[in-house]
Amino acid sequence: MLNAKEQQRIFRHQRIRKNVSGTAQRPRLCLHRSLNNLQAQIVDDSVGKVLVGKSTLAKDVKTKSKTGGNVSAATILGEAVAQEAIKKGIKQVSFDRGGYLYHGRVKAFAEAARKAGLEF
Repeated sequence: MLNAKEQQRIFRHQRIRKNVSGTAQRPRLCLHRSLNNLQAQIVDDSVGKVLVGKSTLAKDVKTKSKTGGNVSAATILGEAVAQEAIKKGIKQVSFDRGGYLYHGRVKAFAEAARKAGLEF
């Protein structure tokens, strides 16, 4: 059984997902935040395919950051995801914050991805 806070986050995420979906032209950049790590994926929901996936556990991100669950790791992950997306020809995405509040690690990730060239 999930605790009350996680249950509320899931309901918020379901409410967001009613309006946010990824297409081939504008895929969805979804973020999952855990206590120790962050995971980000760029998904084309029309075919149900993950185009780019990255985590703070990836080698190139892990070497730059001591821990995976802080704001600096979120910034590094945002830059890494944006660079891989641009390599694959993805410039515009719709941001799915996963029901998390837009501050702290989520905000740092989003701003770093924007700074690295993604548009959302």
